[in-house]
Amino acid sequence: MHPTFFKNLADLARLPWFSPFEDRVVLADKSLGPILDVHTHVALAYVRPMQVDLDKAWDRTEHYLPSCCPIDLVPYSNRNFTKKHLSDLTTDLTLRTMGPSGMRRTHTIPNLMREMEELGISHSVLLPIDFPILSQNATYALDAQDKTRGTLLSFGSVHPYSADIEGKLAAQVKRGARGVKVHPAVQMVRPDDSRAMHLYRLCADAKIPVLWHCGPVGIEPALGRYLTQVRHYEKPIAENPHTTFVLGHAGALQLEAAMELCRKYPNVYMEISSQGLAGVKTLIEHGNPDRILLGSDFPFYSAALPIARVLIATEEKRELRRKIFWENASRLLRLG
Repeated sequence: MHPTFFKNLADLARLPWFSPFEDRVVLADKSLGPILDVHTHVALAYVRPMQVDLDKAWDRTEHYLPSCCPIDLVPYSNRNFTKKHLSDLTTDLTLRTMGPSGMRRTHTIPNLMREMEELGISHSVLLPIDFPILSQNATYALDAQDKTRGTLLSFGSVHPYSADIEGKLAAQVKRGARGVKVHPAVQMVRPDDSRAMHLYRLCADAKIPVLWHCGPVGIEPALGRYLTQVRHYEKPIAENPHTTFVLGHAGALQLEAAMELCRKYPNVYMEISSQGLAGVKTLIEHGNPDRILLGSDFPFYSAALPIARVLIATEEKRELRRKIFWENASRLLRLG
């Protein structure tokens, strides 16, 4: 039996696949790669242009779950946050999005790529989130894809209530957007909104997937919790059979309802960022192994957490590791 509770991030080195390194761990068994992380972010900016230097390397990344904190792999990841962590996270993601300071100053391209190298991650997908106006996060993410020559893969972001949805999506696809990120809670639009439905049809025409934030996480405002209820996602899935949908966080705290959508519809994938070990085991034992994707939600958490959960959950099904770490996402994103 492997341990599931750790006194800090470096303590994950008690698992056989990791070695300690400073305040964190590195993947010691490189044969487990390549790994493709389909859910990451760099610093996002709203109202003002980006103030964080996304090209700057910092000595350490300040994850929203700090590396010094105890980690229980079993429950949903945000159950590891204290009230102080949640307060700091909220401030960093709201008031500080207009400036260069806070933890977000370390959420840069070099810091993400350093974590990837340490953990055997060959590719990561950046997920920008934009409003109808006063944000250009898709542009910054696509710039990062260009700078890293495809090590970082970028999705686009077109808010359903933007002007000229067709033109914005076409421009992002032309720049190489691999899909579109839709976050109902942040963008404040239900996933089955009529304008969102139009966006999904455009994604089908462009042959790119939609990755939703899917399911309530328990720490969001009441409106966000309502907008992300899994029941709101079935209509767009059912009415857009030619659009591929990725349920980010695998439905979060409504995992079973999300799994039912994946069973019912062949155009649905499950992405496991933030799911605890209990949820990952449920997915592996009762889900479709060809439609499970690894995600970390960097910089909220170190990617070591979902990697550890998959490795523990697949001890008796080691043949599934390559599917979850690489093959499923590679096929979805047409990496060959």
